[in-house]
Amino acid sequence: MHDDAALIANALQRLAGRLVPDGHAVQAVRRLSGGASQQTWAFDVATTGAGHAQPLVLRRAADASGARALGTAGLAAEAQLIEAARAGGVPVPGVRHVLQPADGLGEGFVMDRIEGETLGRRIVRDERLAGARRVLARQCGAAMARIHRLPAHHLPPLRTAAARAELDFQIGLHRSHGTARPVFELAFRWLRANAPADVPAPVLVHGDFRNGNLMVGEEGLRAVLDWELAHVGDPMEDLGWMCVRSWRFGHGALPVGGFGTREQLFEGYTAEGGQVDAERVRWWEVLGTLKWGIVCEAMVHAWLSGRERDVEKAAIGRRASEAESDLLALLAPEEEAA
Repeated sequence: MHDDAALIANALQRLAGRLVPDGHAVQAVRRLSGGASQQTWAFDVATTGAGHAQPLVLRRAADASGARALGTAGLAAEAQLIEAARAGGVPVPGVRHVLQPADGLGEGFVMDRIEGETLGRRIVRDERLAGARRVLARQCGAAMARIHRLPAHHLPPLRTAAARAELDFQIGLHRSHGTARPVFELAFRWLRANAPADVPAPVLVHGDFRNGNLMVGEEGLRAVLDWELAHVGDPMEDLGWMCVRSWRFGHGALPVGGFGTREQLFEGYTAEGGQVDAERVRWWEVLGTLKWGIVCEAMVHAWLSGRERDVEKAAIGRRASEAESDLLALLAPEEEAA
């Protein structure tokens, strides 16, 4: 870890003057997060003169192989998406530099570091953010609408994800685990029977717009983060994913991230020119709930097979049963659930 930090600090030092005007010294390099495919590092660039230090973030591939996690856009594409979103009025960090081979850091980019809260549990509970919670769902709806209307010619090449194809992929992934889950099978049948037709004009979809991928301050939404799952598809997918119960962090009565109502989310979306199809949103919420359950199942499967030794992943896997409970609540008629 210390060796990695030193190597990264040295490489960033060579870029200091390009990252920040009058930048001369890279300081406080520290790793924020990192998995098998990507790492996030925070650092500051000190400038000559007034002693100002610019806070920045490095997102880079974990190795030089260029391998990507399944379904991800790639870091160069992610940087392009963030810049397109910024031009379209979406709150995002500014991209300072897209890494080149000569930089010695692999694939990735450097962006501004925006201060605020990203932890979902704090966003729904912190008293300092009480004012933010009153406006946050509408702000999220507005940001989604701006994402969905970004011009296609400003976007990098991205995969297309239609509703039925996404459902078929999740069915195949679950079956590959060899785990019997009758509630998942019930959800598969409901989703097949109610699958919406493909949208005539697919748009940019963030793909992971949820509480936990937002930077929030006392005034509300400061930035939309983590664009690695962006793709082209049905705009209602983002609205449905935002409402998945797992992102409410114990505040189940508020379906939008544990801080707002669907009505507030839809109001923000329509105020920016978006059109809401509530039935499609519900279909994507059901699929999103199922998808998270299958992700949890996959973590346990990887741990049991020996491919993954992180016990935390195995612990997350227990949440597959929570997804089953959430699916039953979504699919059961209200009068029967009462």
